[in-house]
Amino acid sequence: MKIGAHRVLLWVKRVTVAGFALGVVGLIGAGVVRYAEMRGIDDLTRDAGFADHHLPAPDPRSEDEMEDLRRFPAGAVALQPLIDATPTGGILRLEARIHAAPGRITRTMRIEGVPGAIIDGGGIGSLITVEADDVAMTGVTLRNSGDRHETTDSAVRLRAKHGSFKDNVIEDCLFGFELKQADRNIIRRNRIGSKDLPEALRGDAVRVWYSNGNIIEDNDIAHSRDTVIWYSIDNVVAGNRITDSRYGIHLMYAHKNRLERNSFLSNTVGIFLMYANDNDVIDNVIHYSQGPSGIGIGFKESSNTRVEHNDLFANARGLFMDASPYDPEGFNTFRSNRIAYNGTAVAFHSDWEGNSFEANAFLGNHSGVTVYGTGSANRNRWSGNLWDDWVGFDRDGDGVGDTPYESWSWADRLWMDVPDAQFFRTSPSLEMIDFIERLGSLTEPRLIVRDGSPRLGIPEPDVGARGTKRPEKTS
Repeated sequence: MKIGAHRVLLWVKRVTVAGFALGVVGLIGAGVVRYAEMRGIDDLTRDAGFADHHLPAPDPRSEDEMEDLRRFPAGAVALQPLIDATPTGGILRLEARIHAAPGRITRTMRIEGVPGAIIDGGGIGSLITVEADDVAMTGVTLRNSGDRHETTDSAVRLRAKHGSFKDNVIEDCLFGFELKQADRNIIRRNRIGSKDLPEALRGDAVRVWYSNGNIIEDNDIAHSRDTVIWYSIDNVVAGNRITDSRYGIHLMYAHKNRLERNSFLSNTVGIFLMYANDNDVIDNVIHYSQGPSGIGIGFKESSNTRVEHNDLFANARGLFMDASPYDPEGFNTFRSNRIAYNGTAVAFHSDWEGNSFEANAFLGNHSGVTVYGTGSANRNRWSGNLWDDWVGFDRDGDGVGDTPYESWSWADRLWMDVPDAQFFRTSPSLEMIDFIERLGSLTEPRLIVRDGSPRLGIPEPDVGARGTKRPEKTS
């Protein structure tokens, strides 16, 4: 009996060891297969990304080749001979018919279009190139440019000063106005769109490069990519309505510009300042900048900006701060803004300092102030803001709370530190965890923000945009 039992026990041990060994081998094999699959996916992804973002540039084309490729409707009249026949300082009146681009303007003149006057690009290249100062164009529809980004196919290419471009319509053109070393021009009351392409493949409605002192005002921009200002100073972007685009206005290395009275609706980002200093952002209305990258006003390494009387409503993030101000002696001032019903009112990318938040109204936001990683927003100045989740008394009736407003990080640290956990925001499970932690915290909460003089109310005229039209859809 003992020998039989011993044999059975030995057999069981051998089977167990063999099973364990097979299991280990199976796990290793599965790991190898999984690793190979992932490497294959990585290779495919890398190749796909390379193909998407690093396509070889198309071969350059000569003017003769481009002319051969252009296709115009029957009866189109060549534009360049009409320009050549206009005397310096004269007026070219375009009739209600189709005029075949391109056109190159090398001397001062004025182009006036009657209703129905169209300049068609034939689907190739840019339409109008302006190389002379003091050129004006009004009442013209420009359409059907080329679709090449490397040649910046545009409706109007500006290379001159003191031009005036008013009341024109740009449709089915990759880029709208492209300014390069073009100073003190006026672009006003134009309706600008791009081509029917995915957002990232469209062109910019207005592209300003090394161009100073321009006025971009009262334009209606829709379905474009960006309105971008690079390496430029003293430009005014005012009263524009920008919808369904990527960046409403994007400043990069652009200083001392003024953005005011613009309205933004359903863009990915309303305004973004990148490496841009000494700018003013005043009286703008920014609504519904949604999606994973949705931002009302964003900062990256930008200093000495004045942000006043803006209305930030229903954006994924009202304000986004990344290493701003970047100048150790710089600052950014946020005063009298209405920041309401956003996913996060103010999101700090890291523990940073140098910003001042005064007399702003924080209303109905899902989260007030968040700081990714460790640290808090308390190295910035918070004073006299209205917080709708503040709880306290005003016994002396001076409109200022007797106790400070404080926001602590409890269970919301989960979704701030683990991005995937944001899926559970407002869920009963996370709310229950938050409630239990507040009753008896197992970890020390983090103080995110403290306002020593919270306001109980701010009169409507003193907060938010003053007079800027709200950007509701018109269709």
